[in-house]
Amino acid sequence: MKTPMYHEHVELGGNIVDFGGWDLPVHYEAGIKEEHLTVRSKAGLFDVSHMGEFWIEGPDAFAFVQNLVSNDISVLEDGQVQYNMMCYPHGGVVDDLLVYKASDTRILLVVNASNVDKDFAWVTENLKGEVKAENVSSKTAEVAFQGPMAEDILQRITDVNLSDIGFFHFKENVKVAGVNALVSRTGYTGEDGFEVYVNWDEGVKVWNAILEAGKDDGVLPIGLGARDSLRFEAGLPLYGHEIDKDITPLEAGLGFFVKLDKDSFIGIEPLREMKAKGLPRRILALQMIDKGVPRNGYPVEVDGKEVGYVTTGGYSPSRNENIASVLVEAGCADIGDEVNVMIRGKAKKALVIKKPFYRKKYKK
Repeated sequence: MKTPMYHEHVELGGNIVDFGGWDLPVHYEAGIKEEHLTVRSKAGLFDVSHMGEFWIEGPDAFAFVQNLVSNDISVLEDGQVQYNMMCYPHGGVVDDLLVYKASDTRILLVVNASNVDKDFAWVTENLKGEVKAENVSSKTAEVAFQGPMAEDILQRITDVNLSDIGFFHFKENVKVAGVNALVSRTGYTGEDGFEVYVNWDEGVKVWNAILEAGKDDGVLPIGLGARDSLRFEAGLPLYGHEIDKDITPLEAGLGFFVKLDKDSFIGIEPLREMKAKGLPRRILALQMIDKGVPRNGYPVEVDGKEVGYVTTGGYSPSRNENIASVLVEAGCADIGDEVNVMIRGKAKKALVIKKPFYRKKYKK
């Protein structure tokens, strides 16, 4: 499958790969490190049109979503966004997602690209009350514009005052390059920035307009490689790595987004029980001491005993060192302790450090 911006990616020298059935650039001519550092210092533009969008509408939309997700959406004002998880009855994660509350009767769910079909099936299987769900993923193009210069540059082609959109808030019917858009102050990089949703066939116009507006400021298009390294440094989870059907949000260190004092949500009872008994596993952050690049799935050992594995690992451009997130047995190690990562069968020393690897720079 191809996003509306596919030909633009090719023209810009994108190295196209198959990503969950989508033809997307892993990087452009500048390379992953340069793209990563550009987002940290200036601003970068991501094509995320492969993400999934579901509108939940009807008199019972609020009650349905409140029971579907782990966080408490009753605290949301209209025009506010909230990070969330949908859980299976056993407490594992169906997916993590963003909930956009337009009103009590109209709510947008934005889910991960690799999970769109599975997630929509889950949503429809659990529909209750006077509510309908519409999958508008194939009709919706999305770009993310991230970095410290993002607001100033995007403002040049936008008809509303972007400073009025607070962190994790959104506005509908915003004109971006003359195109009607939903604009939210959200992202997946640890930097300030925006995500812009438009009709599928208008994605190219917005993409090109943002690149043109920022061309003299060093703005670059950003591929999947830097998208992953940016989110990893900022301590943001990736489905299938830090969370999945066999890893609960509590084990993943995402308990803040799991409101166990809610009346109910799917999976709440096993999570309450886990919290009461004590977590069996936890996510730790590692800084490599020995040479070697930790990768997903590599075993982690303490005193010669295997205690877990790497969920995400690699080189950190911001820190200029190799780092890893690991899921390990609770209590096996803490900040300041040394552990071993088994890289190609050899034990490589690593230091447990405080999360996240990079301090987020959101505009509150």
